[in-house]
Amino acid sequence: MRILTLLLVCVAAIPCRAQDKVTILYDAFGESKELTKDWGFSALVEHNGKRILFDTGNDATKFEHNVKVLGVDLTKLDFVVLSHRHTDHTSGLKYVLSVNPNVTVYVPADFMADGFGGVPIPKTFFRPDESLPSNMRYFGGTEPEHLTFGKLYDTGNFVFVNQLTEVLPGIFLVRTVSQNKGTIGLPELTLAIKRPNGLLIVEGCSHAGIEVILEAASAVDPRTEILFGGLHLVTTPTDQIDALVENLKTKWKVQRIAPGHCTGEPAFARLRKAYGENYLYAGLGTTVEFK
Repeated sequence: MRILTLLLVCVAAIPCRAQDKVTILYDAFGESKELTKDWGFSALVEHNGKRILFDTGNDATKFEHNVKVLGVDLTKLDFVVLSHRHTDHTSGLKYVLSVNPNVTVYVPADFMADGFGGVPIPKTFFRPDESLPSNMRYFGGTEPEHLTFGKLYDTGNFVFVNQLTEVLPGIFLVRTVSQNKGTIGLPELTLAIKRPNGLLIVEGCSHAGIEVILEAASAVDPRTEILFGGLHLVTTPTDQIDALVENLKTKWKVQRIAPGHCTGEPAFARLRKAYGENYLYAGLGTTVEFK
């Protein structure tokens, strides 16, 4: 497993911060022959002594295998974040809840939440029409006082996020909603952690577009120290990738980048060329450490 260490020098007279780490638990590329590659994403983020599991991969069995090989203790998580409802980010939650059934799980507030804990069904959904006979009306025309979607998970403390939220001091969840073709209306959560030189951002798929997400995250801090995760450029034309790479460097001034998952090989190549030594390899099994 590869370990990258950044900014490890502390002046003796000044107390050092607890070391921050990001470990990639699930992705489709990497160097380790012991870990199982698969399409999907998961990362363990450690900040100031807090342990955050961001997404859980595409397959619970493969996720369990990778977690055990890497020696990650899921019973000692402070909380879990599921970036969005797609199964290549959520399927490993079954294993997480089997070993840590009471863990807090933050998910985007989403009308189509796919069973993340029993979301209430809004009464406006039914659009009642009183001209119909009772045998054609939902619930005979008398709506139940309480009605919820079913739950896939009987355990877990699910918390629904519908706005920018500071979960713990300096640790934020940034909510965006995609307006892009194919994922219109899909809400997504981004993890944004305040650090002295800007935000540490971990992204699942960037369905809203990474520039939209950076704009939303600028409410916390306009500076981005490092960006991890999927940028959803896997099918994006190369001319559009080139324009985005330029914007990340010049408009958004993202200082370092560690892309993975759905960023795509053409974007990996262009980002590595553009960022040089500030491009950090973040394949499966990689741990990036920094002060």
